[in-house]
Amino acid sequence: MSGTSHDGLDLAHCIFRNDGESWSFEITHAETIAYDAEWKSNLLSLPQANSDTINKADHALGEYIGISVDNFIRKHKLKPDFIASHGHTIFHEPSRKLTLQIGNGQMISSICRLPVVNDFRSRDVGMGGQGAPLVPLGDLLLFPDYDYCLNLGGIANISYDKEGERIAFDICPVNMVLNYLAEKAGKPYDNKGQMAAKGSIVPSLWEELEGLPFYAISGPRSLGREWVSENVFPLIKCFEYHSKQDLLATFTEHVAQRISAVLPYNAGRIMLITGGGAYNEFLVNRIKYHCDLQIVIPDRLLIEYKEAMIFAFLGLLRLERINNVLGSVTGAGKDHCAGTVYDIT
Repeated sequence: MSGTSHDGLDLAHCIFRNDGESWSFEITHAETIAYDAEWKSNLLSLPQANSDTINKADHALGEYIGISVDNFIRKHKLKPDFIASHGHTIFHEPSRKLTLQIGNGQMISSICRLPVVNDFRSRDVGMGGQGAPLVPLGDLLLFPDYDYCLNLGGIANISYDKEGERIAFDICPVNMVLNYLAEKAGKPYDNKGQMAAKGSIVPSLWEELEGLPFYAISGPRSLGREWVSENVFPLIKCFEYHSKQDLLATFTEHVAQRISAVLPYNAGRIMLITGGGAYNEFLVNRIKYHCDLQIVIPDRLLIEYKEAMIFAFLGLLRLERINNVLGSVTGAGKDHCAGTVYDIT
């Protein structure tokens, strides 16, 4: 898994079991390989690159993933059945039927000598869906004890059951913006939200953020870096005369209130929070302030590797020819089985 925060490559070895009635999982080994400055810079520049450059990057990242996974397998003496790879998103504009995750699957398969499942989003976008979020099926089948599953990654997304139907959507940017502001202050991220906690809300910026048209969209909706680059970063730049602490405090409050605004019911409910934002104590406390529910922060493995684990699960369902995308969530109109399979040749 390579997420929108551009932190690095998440690797997780997972075991899935089905007793005939329900699924269970175990993450046995996991680690993150941080992108060096060159990789991070290259990935950030690719949305503006030409097709030849993107093509070369697809193969280069496939080789990088393949070597990384092969080393991980050898290091831990693992015997996996297959590899599921989300890849790294370069474009995601479903309104234009456009989505691209690079990290060549054939290259990964050739290096690791294992079947590979990747490209989980293209079929859904081609069917008129958002191509996202895909994690909610894993939430439904692997985390039935929680009323809400909230992921605080580069973008916040949530899933829950409503009147017998799984509902899920992207809420707003989170770490994509918080890390951007922290980097402006010379830090890779705002550790535990300590800088934001020292800031004060800028009312005019908060009002501008709250008024963004995306938040008025009902039904399936998804966000990508393109939307953030076009709508959020320019807005923040208009307020850069304020301190970074104030900007962080304002955006953190915006995230907490956006999350509160999408919850259909609160009292007595339980919400699981995962993703890097779960470590942001100030943000979690602001969410608690606005949401009258029980919040569960799991152990480190689940915080950091839940999405990688669920894409492994989606890969398993693809190989078993079981539907792994919920049409009610993506807007595709029907459930379906997505993912491209590269077998050993």
